[in-house]
Amino acid sequence: MTYDTSRQGGRAALALALAFGLATGVGAQETHRVPGGEVTIYNLAGHAEIVRGSGSDVVVRVTRGGDDASRLEIQTGEVNGRQTLRVVYPDDQIVYPEMGRGSRTSVRVRADGTFGGGSRGDEVDIRGSGRGLEAWADLVVEVPAGKDFALHLAVGEAEVRGVEGDFDIHTGSGSIGATDVSGSLTLDTGSGSASATGVRGDLSVDTGSGSVTVRDVSGGDVKLDTGSGGVRGGGIDATSLRVDTGSGSIELDEVSCPEVVLDTGSGGVDLVLLKDVDLLDVDTGSGSVTIHAPADLGGEVDIETGSGGIDLDFAVEVNRVRRDHVTGRLGDGRGRIRIDTGSGSVRLLKN
Repeated sequence: MTYDTSRQGGRAALALALAFGLATGVGAQETHRVPGGEVTIYNLAGHAEIVRGSGSDVVVRVTRGGDDASRLEIQTGEVNGRQTLRVVYPDDQIVYPEMGRGSRTSVRVRADGTFGGGSRGDEVDIRGSGRGLEAWADLVVEVPAGKDFALHLAVGEAEVRGVEGDFDIHTGSGSIGATDVSGSLTLDTGSGSASATGVRGDLSVDTGSGSVTVRDVSGGDVKLDTGSGGVRGGGIDATSLRVDTGSGSIELDEVSCPEVVLDTGSGGVDLVLLKDVDLLDVDTGSGSVTIHAPADLGGEVDIETGSGGIDLDFAVEVNRVRRDHVTGRLGDGRGRIRIDTGSGSVRLLKN
């Protein structure tokens, strides 16, 4: 009997490769389906890409990485009334090299692999190097339209694009980006930049440390908050705009919102309004303020600076005027305009 040794050798090599892939879990993509209208994904380390899906289920494509990738466990099922997918790490010391040497963060993780929303659970350290479980999971999540979707990622970058529904994206450390989103969108990162472009609906962006960039946002309420980092962008046509920075400048153009509230502890403000407002409230502890506004801007005006001049390009019916404080009536007098800076000049100019 004659044997085809080359074919048998090929089969043996294939079997060995498959066995190695199953043992390590590295590189092989797994597909999981999560049913339900409300879905939450939990993962301690890795990248996450959220895209538009079809059908009725959320589809999660998982690619494991690291020498200990095979030890990760994927769990699904209902937790607190929501369907979930949880990447469970069987160790309290996780190594994710992409963080970089010397980087470290801690998070409290419950036994079921969930975290966030309180301090319950065991403390897990995630670091860029050293001893521990070297493993992570990169996710591609396909979300059909109309879902209420949330992602909790302890360390890693997240990207959202081309989706429709309610999206709540959290990462403890890593940048977040979103483009072409219809519905309610929340982006929250403890450390990292955040950007949102082409959002139609309510938008909330919060960074503990990192810049915020927004462009082409329309519809509902827009809230932008950063502990340390500037806010830039424009093309905002919404019901209201509220921006708060602990330390960082605010630069926004092409803003069309009836209510605009800007607050920075330290940093200048440069704002271009395309329409009259019902409320404009600008407060900076230290930094100059420049507002460009349409000629029909109107409201009760109160402008004050602790140190710096006031330059008005509008005719104001003055109630009180000093070098550093002006009150009065501008235009039709409807609405309220308040600008206050502890240190810096104030300019209110026509477009």
